[in-house]
Amino acid sequence: MPLDRTAAWNLVCEWTQSESLRKHMLAVETAMRAYARKMGADEEAWGLAGLLHDFDYERFPNDAHSATDEHPSHGVRHLRGLGVSEEICDAILGHADYTHTPRESPMAKALFAVDELCGLITAATYVRPSKSILDLEASSVRKKMKDKGFARGVSREDITHGAEQLGVDLETHIAFVVDALKANAAPLGLAGV
Repeated sequence: MPLDRTAAWNLVCEWTQSESLRKHMLAVETAMRAYARKMGADEEAWGLAGLLHDFDYERFPNDAHSATDEHPSHGVRHLRGLGVSEEICDAILGHADYTHTPRESPMAKALFAVDELCGLITAATYVRPSKSILDLEASSVRKKMKDKGFARGVSREDITHGAEQLGVDLETHIAFVVDALKANAAPLGLAGV
């Protein structure tokens, strides 16, 4: 795997100007690393999949949901040119249903499972009086998940389906990801005011 964490972060910063999108990628990386540790998998590889999953989104947003053009297909072609492993590339493709890439590896299932959930957890943190994830409970995230008017862009179906594909109980999954993000709260901008 010729692309290390530093080179991956530089690629993210080169292609993505939005601070919130960068922080989202860092949150997904954090959750992926936590799941890799839990499953005894390669933490560096899983972390790279999380960090790089949306690096091309700002340049190639793919509003048409093309299976082969724009995000994430364009980015994956670039990553393959850099020698990134097929496992990571397949996981990145698989996080977007419209690519029709089956999520066969545990890495791919985990990436799909944590992506939207990280967005929901971040949104739930931002509306707290403390603006801190450190006092956020999984039950609060679950409550926000049931509120269809809250964070409308977050797919509740993807969160539920992701937990099922990963083979974990939804409540346990939410609590696990909240705890993972709490451990990295400051770099994610979730430590509060």
